[in-house]
Amino acid sequence: MKLNEINIRDPFVLVDGGTYYMYGTRNWGASKGFPVYVSRDLEEWEGPTMAFCAPNDFWADKDFWAPEVHKYKGAYYMFASFMKDGSMRGTQILKSESPKGPFSPISANPQTPRDWMCLDGTFYLEDGIPYMIFCHEWTQIKDGTVEAVRLTEDLSGTVGNPFTLWRASEASWVAYPPGAEGYVTDGPFVIKSGDELGIIWSSFSENEPGVSDYVQAVSFSDNGKITGNWKISDNLIFKKDGGHGMVFCDLEGNEKIVLHRPNSPAGAERPVLLDFSSEEVFDKQ
Repeated sequence: MKLNEINIRDPFVLVDGGTYYMYGTRNWGASKGFPVYVSRDLEEWEGPTMAFCAPNDFWADKDFWAPEVHKYKGAYYMFASFMKDGSMRGTQILKSESPKGPFSPISANPQTPRDWMCLDGTFYLEDGIPYMIFCHEWTQIKDGTVEAVRLTEDLSGTVGNPFTLWRASEASWVAYPPGAEGYVTDGPFVIKSGDELGIIWSSFSENEPGVSDYVQAVSFSDNGKITGNWKISDNLIFKKDGGHGMVFCDLEGNEKIVLHRPNSPAGAERPVLLDFSSEEVFDKQ
């Protein structure tokens, strides 16, 4: 099948062993697992098979969102968001020996704080130290933030408390999402160019009067480190009803970004693959 035949949000592509593996959110809040699609050329895709299916004793039963898979110390780790009624949404880390799964939790609870509404955890390794970068949701605090927390070496727990990288309201272009009041942070993913460090993420912007669009944004660290001072760029990467992107290099070494659009209505979302250049993005900051 072609990309435009695949119905997922929050697409994430892992390149491993000459093969592309694509994960995503399926059926919005109804799915109890995550699909994986496989391709050799980014044109034709096979699947899906299920990379994760929640066991009967899994703590969450709704909002299985935004899986992404990272290779670390010879294994594959899935970062994904989950929720159940009466409990806060959180990002939990799962592990597999194969990019196709099956993935299993490496801890009983999410790695995000249990009294925070959180989502969209991503993995970042700096000087050999693992971190999770995630969003503290606007639904709880109104002005959503992007946070980072150090992980233990085996990724099963955290070291110290999360620290805030930026708030959504710091963006010059930010607007409320349609029909709600709050500033969104969504889908962070780390990009690098030499010694420079950035994070792409999504929110909403009023690109024309009265119309709030889902957009792809970028922030930059002033010292190339996760602990630097972060500034949100005034220049959006993608301005019209698309986002929650991630960046990867294809098998020919070309940088690509994959994101979903449209953002609504539910069920219409498709992964969109575009050329990308981290170097150009940093040059425009």
